[in-house]
Amino acid sequence: MTHVLIIEDEPDLASLLADYLEAEGFTSSILGNGYQVAEMVREKRPDCVLLDLMLPGKDGLSVCREIREFSEVPIIITTARVEEIDRLLGLESGADDYVCKPYSPREVVARIKAILRRIHGGQPARISGLTVLPEQQKLLINNEDTGLTTVEFKLFCLLYDKVGAIFTREQIIHNIYSDHRVVSNRTVDSHVKKIRKKIHAIDPSRDIIHAVYGAGYKVEDL
Repeated sequence: MTHVLIIEDEPDLASLLADYLEAEGFTSSILGNGYQVAEMVREKRPDCVLLDLMLPGKDGLSVCREIREFSEVPIIITTARVEEIDRLLGLESGADDYVCKPYSPREVVARIKAILRRIHGGQPARISGLTVLPEQQKLLINNEDTGLTTVEFKLFCLLYDKVGAIFTREQIIHNIYSDHRVVSNRTVDSHVKKIRKKIHAIDPSRDIIHAVYGAGYKVEDL
């Protein structure tokens, strides 16, 4: 059974997360400080670590680096410190993903599932009712063409190739404009808005591209 190690110094929040994980078929352990994390990772060999950034004793970034010295276990950092996000996304700490507080426990469970699919599933996660046709540059929703432009299609595919992963606006610009033209973050926001509009025109209930506050965008069928 998949085991998640929850490192969180707020007992009520940690217990709530454990309840949500149990409801989804996971087991979990809870630790409320940063000192014993590495030892517990070695002992319990969890499938995923949910690591709070602000911990008594030792901060989450230091703990993350310590774990990375001996383990490649997926690590999701939870943080209310938005100013740390660029460092986290740059993988300076070795984290695989992060979630901003306050968050929905349901979103955290979805993030854990997405990372485990990417790392252990062997194949990229896919979303039901959605078909990508690279050679035709088409995105189909319920077998109906969304009519994306070339740039919109490239942007969507970038996100869809790593379902659940967060891409900064800078990363998106670098990947979808091969000529490295100067493009503002607002241009990315505009592309995303148009993609969402075209998807909703076919199926108003589908919410696939999500903005992550202070960070960027991800594709996930939450």
